[in-house]
Order: sequence, then structure tokens, then C-alpha cells
Amino acid sequence: MTSIMVVDDHELFRAGLRGIISKEPALKIVGEASSGEQAIRLARELVPDVILMDVELPGLSGLETTERILKVQPDVRVVVLTAHSEPPLPARLLDIGAAGYLTKACDSRELTNAVKAVARGERYIGSEIAQQLALSLLPGTPQSPFQELTARELEIALMLTQGMKPQSIAEVINVSPKTVATHKYNIYDKMGISSEVELLRLALRYGLVKPDP
Repeated sequence: MTSIMVVDDHELFRAGLRGIISKEPALKIVGEASSGEQAIRLARELVPDVILMDVELPGLSGLETTERILKVQPDVRVVVLTAHSEPPLPARLLDIGAAGYLTKACDSRELTNAVKAVARGERYIGSEIAQQLALSLLPGTPQSPFQELTARELEIALMLTQGMKPQSIAEVINVSPKTVATHKYNIYDKMGISSEVELLRLALRYGLVKPDP
């Protein structure tokens, strides 16, 4: 039996996953988390075989959550299941140890196949993600300015686009507000911007943030 933990802040989506997984006798959801902080605590308590992880979470993002979990529990297999397919997020998450990456547009068969594959020790990358990764490597392909950021800078940039203030970000990622401020201005410098409004515009333009419906 493969034990699964789901990390997503939308109850309706988690309910949909419960319905899909319940039809697979070899798979079982053993826990659910609606935030990164909760996911880290639950992962330590439950030690699931596989974690289905969203990227866009309130507070600590799926990027930082994945990295923190894998540092302590390297045998846990994380499958990113998100609306975001645009670079640099897929490459960054795979680099830090995610075993799989799917978009929420995948069908139920692909989802369960991905979970079973990573539980066997394989990696699984959805076709849409694989195409995006391949295209990003082609000469002449326009590069997202977010690809210039380090993993920590990308994490902070995502939090800034949520409207979080440096003090709140510092508390979430356990660094000083001064360190967050330094990262913030490094982000601005690398991306050639001077405000959070410009950062949000670029995040929307390059697909790191989805517009409100």
C-alpha cells in the first residue's frame, strides 16, 4: 500500500483527489495539509511514501516546503501537482529533489500512474512540463527573467507577489527582515524593476502567478 499526503489549500480540489485515489486499492491518502507549515509537521508525523504538492500555497510556498521536507526526509517522494508549468519553477523543483511534476490539467489516469511510478523509485514528468522544459533549452527561446533568481530569491519573489511584507516573510522562512530586504533588492536589480507592482506584473506575464478569476 502506497501512503499519500496531499498538500493543497483548496478543499474542493483535495476532495477531488480523495475521490480519484479511493478508486485505487494500492493507494491510500493518509493526511492532508492546506499550508506549507502544516505539511512539514504532518510529513514528520505520518512519513508518507508520496506527497502531492501544490506550488501556490499561503505563506510558505510549495518550493520551500518541498525543499524543507526533503532535507529531513529524503526518502519521501514529492510529486508537484500545480497549475504552474512555466519556467523556472519545474526545473527548480526537480533540481531540489521533486520526483515528479504534473499540471492540474492532467487526467486521473496520469495522476495515479505518476504516483505509482515515483513510489517505485522512478521520476515522472507530465508531457506539458516536459515540453516546456525542452523548449526553454532551445537557442533563441525567450527566457523568463525569473530564471535569473536563486531558489531563495524565487521563493521570496513569490511571497512578495502575494502581498506579504518583509517582516512576515522573515518569520515564515526563519531569517532576519534585513536578509529579506537584501534579497528583495537583489531581485529588483536582477530583474530591472523597482517596485512590487512591477514584480507582480512580470509574475502574471510569465505565468508564475495566475490572475484572479
